[in-house]
Amino acid sequence: MANHSYPILCASFNQDFSLFAIATRDGFKIFDSSTGRLCYEQAIGAFTIVEMLFSSSLLAIVGAGEQPSLSPRRLCLFNTTTGHPLRELNFLTSILAVRMNRKRLVVLLQEKTYVYDINSLTILDTIDTAPNLKGLCAFSPSLDGCFLALPACTTRGSVLLYNVMELQSHCEIDAHRAPLVAMVLSSNGMYIATASEQGTIIRVHSVSEATKSYSFRRGTYPSTIFSLSFGPSMEIPEILVATSSSGSVHAFSLGLGISQSTAGQSSPQKLKKKRSRRSNSFLGSMMLESVTDALDPAHHNVLHNAAPAGVKSYAVIRKVDKITDPSISETLACRVAISILTYNGYFQDYILSINNQDEFLWSLARGFNLLLDDAICS
Repeated sequence: MANHSYPILCASFNQDFSLFAIATRDGFKIFDSSTGRLCYEQAIGAFTIVEMLFSSSLLAIVGAGEQPSLSPRRLCLFNTTTGHPLRELNFLTSILAVRMNRKRLVVLLQEKTYVYDINSLTILDTIDTAPNLKGLCAFSPSLDGCFLALPACTTRGSVLLYNVMELQSHCEIDAHRAPLVAMVLSSNGMYIATASEQGTIIRVHSVSEATKSYSFRRGTYPSTIFSLSFGPSMEIPEILVATSSSGSVHAFSLGLGISQSTAGQSSPQKLKKKRSRRSNSFLGSMMLESVTDALDPAHHNVLHNAAPAGVKSYAVIRKVDKITDPSISETLACRVAISILTYNGYFQDYILSINNQDEFLWSLARGFNLLLDDAICS
C-alpha cells in the first residue's frame, strides 16, 4: 500500500526486471531499468498500484481515490499503446495488491484473494485469507512453478503457499514467531525468503519440501525490512538482497559458485556434501546438515546509507554475471547488478563485485531523480 507521506505512492518492477514503474499524485511513469530512459507516462491522477506484464502493453492500475474516477476499489486493465482502458473490475473493498503472469491475474483485498484467467477474466478461485491490511504477498511468475504466498496468520509469521496454476493450496510454513513484514519468491518458484516485524533474521525455505534451507542474521537490533529480492536463476538463487529502515542494503550469498582460493576456508554453516546436478555451485551443491540463526559474516555484506534512514526503499537484483576460468571450468568472481528505488524519488544502480576470497565491493554505476521532468542517468 502507498504511504502518502512520500512523493512516490508506489513502485514496481516487471517480471524480468527490465522495466520499472512509479506513481505519484500526478500520474505514473515507466522507465527502462538498463538505461533509465523514460518509456511511457500518463498524467491522469494518483495511483497506488501500477503492475506490468513483462514488456507488453498491458498494465494493471488502481487509483488512490483522490479523484472520483480513480477509485481504490476499481482495477483497470490499461493498454499503453492506445492509452485507453481495456477492461475494469470493481470490488467491494480497496484493492491492496495485484500480480500477473501470462496466464493468471491475482487481486488481493484485505480478507479475500481472487484468481482470474488473464485472457477471459473468468474467476477461477476465491481464497479466504487472514486479515492482510498491507496487502503483503509474493508471486512467482513462472508457469512451471507459479506460487502465491500470503500471510496465514496475524499473530505469527506463518506463510500460506498457493499453487496458482493448479488452483490449490500447496503448504503452510511457520517461518517466524512474529508477524511477517516482507516476503519474496524466487522467479522459478523454488524458494521463498521471509522477514518478520522483528527484522533481525531472514529465512529462506524450499517451497517444494516446505523446509528451511538458509537462515541469515541481518543484525542485532530490530529494523523494518522494506524489501527482499532473489537473484535470477534457473535453480537455486545465488544471492539475496534486503533493504531496511536503517537505510542499508544487505547482500547475502546463497551459492555463487565461486572457486575458493584459500585452502581450508570455513563454510558459513555446518555442511555436508550431497550428490546434485548443481555441481558447479559452491553452496548449491551442498545441503545443510543443521541450520542455525547465524551465518559467517563473510557471506553477508552491507551497503550503508543507500537511502535516508526511515525512507521506504525497494531493491532488486537484475543480473548476475560470472567471471570464469575456462581452463578449470570454475567461477572466479561475479558481478551483481542491483537497482534501488527510494520512495523519496531516487533511482540508483550499483554493481556488487564478489571475488574468490569473499570480498565484496560496491560501486555506484548511476543514479538520478525520478521526479525531475528532464531526469537522465548520471
